[in-house]
Amino acid sequence: METNNKELVSQGRKNLDFAERNMSALMKLRERFKKEKTFKGLKIGMALHITKETGVLVRALKDGGAQVAVTSCNPLSTQNDIVAALQAEGINAYGYKGETRADYYKFLNKIIAFKPDVTIDDGCDLVTEIHTKHPGLIKNIIGGCEETTTGILRLHSMVKAGALKYPVVAVNDNNTKHLMDNYYGTGQSTLDGVIRASNILFAGKIVVVAGYGDCGKGVAMRSRGHGARVIVTEVRPFRALQARMDGYEVMPMAEAAKVGDIFITVTGDIDVLTPDHFKLMKSGAIMANSGHFDVEIDVAALKKMSVKSRRIRPFLDEYTLKNGRVLFVAGEGRLVNLAAAEGHPSEVMSMSFCGQALAVEYLLKNKGKLKPGVYTLPAALDDKIAQLQLDSMGVKIDKLSKRQAEYLSGWQEGT
Repeated sequence: METNNKELVSQGRKNLDFAERNMSALMKLRERFKKEKTFKGLKIGMALHITKETGVLVRALKDGGAQVAVTSCNPLSTQNDIVAALQAEGINAYGYKGETRADYYKFLNKIIAFKPDVTIDDGCDLVTEIHTKHPGLIKNIIGGCEETTTGILRLHSMVKAGALKYPVVAVNDNNTKHLMDNYYGTGQSTLDGVIRASNILFAGKIVVVAGYGDCGKGVAMRSRGHGARVIVTEVRPFRALQARMDGYEVMPMAEAAKVGDIFITVTGDIDVLTPDHFKLMKSGAIMANSGHFDVEIDVAALKKMSVKSRRIRPFLDEYTLKNGRVLFVAGEGRLVNLAAAEGHPSEVMSMSFCGQALAVEYLLKNKGKLKPGVYTLPAALDDKIAQLQLDSMGVKIDKLSKRQAEYLSGWQEGT
């Protein structure tokens, strides 16, 4: 793909400028970084979705003195105009929408060849590649940051296996990330992706949401808001209980498969929709995934089951089964909100990327003090992000009086 096209560069810059208008919290941090040169001399290697919001984060880190190299963390999530604009600004940016698997790993290895001091990951592929194939780099890596739930799960598995060799901040675990980005961001952007892929009406449909974590809660809420009847499938008792108490139907996927019109997977796990479910689905059912990897819907098995398939819209594939029933898959079973749409809105990514930027600063301030493991940012920094966002929205809140603070921190005063 030609990324030095003048029109592409121009469009990318316009999109970056538009994103900056809606990322006031991150822009406030950017001003401070630029003044203090917080990241002077630091090499930051990033594997994130290359969207306009990621571009704003890259600019903020660069203004803070960092050298930045960025590649995609998903073959379908890159916005080509943003790559072109970043490259025009002298940033090492790699990726294009619709990457081959070979190119995906080729670009990932360009980040590794950059020899970063800090890694920023979304899904843990960069960390995994370094640990399995380039362990010699680890001694010079200060630490890393991880953006998403799937990546955090993989990091904890590495810790359990004794495989993680440098500290990583779980940015996903910030309240301003998982309770905002995952809930509001995924809720809106997932439906945006399904609608752009299919232009289907949600009102009156039965939407099956697989997984009731923060992302699933957001998808279920937005689906109901569009007038759909929502069914939730879960494997964890408490989350299933939450879904039922929130007013949704809860049942096994084997039952939901018979009645659903739209299926959205957000579990982070493998084999959520399998041939056993495909056989039960009614003709015309649409499947989409908003979990990080393309493993939740067994698309390969669906292809084998089909007598024919065709792409009927840019991000919607049709599969015809032997019995004549037709099933649809949006975004090739990859992240539908980024494959078929543009990912989360800028406002919510502003908070998430404030977390990434502050996590890098936290790693620098604690260089040499953190053992290999998974860390959460201090609550005070999370609150700082929330306050920055409130300020950008013009929202004011109360402050504890001295007496209130003493009461909350004391224990002597009884009933």
